[in-house]
Amino acid sequence: MDIDFEKGNGLVPVIAQDAESGKVLMLAYINKEAFEYTLKTGRATYWSRSRGKLWRKGEESGNFQEIVDILIDCDNDTLIYKVTQKGLAAACHEGYESCFFRNYKEGKWVYNGEIKKFEPNEVYKK
Repeated sequence: MDIDFEKGNGLVPVIAQDAESGKVLMLAYINKEAFEYTLKTGRATYWSRSRGKLWRKGEESGNFQEIVDILIDCDNDTLIYKVTQKGLAAACHEGYESCFFRNYKEGKWVYNGEIKKFEPNEVYKK
């Protein structure tokens, strides 16, 4: 059984989940090269759709993800990376532990109270 990269034109979604707490940290995409690099290094590597290149999670921020386990769904076209988040313990580029820090309530998106782990302008050199 292989990952079915064809359905998504060479990309498949990956959910990064904290291996200990089960909290969903982020969703990203991989291509075959990113998956192979992840296996080789033991650290999550994704495909940046906006930049059109490999995205080695944490290469700029230091907030990398060590792979603990990898799961595949029944259609072979979606993965879960169970990870240990390293660095400042934040997966989100906005400084939060999880990219999912807003909830939909009463017709709008509201901040859910998650505490920032870092300030992006202090971490990213743009």
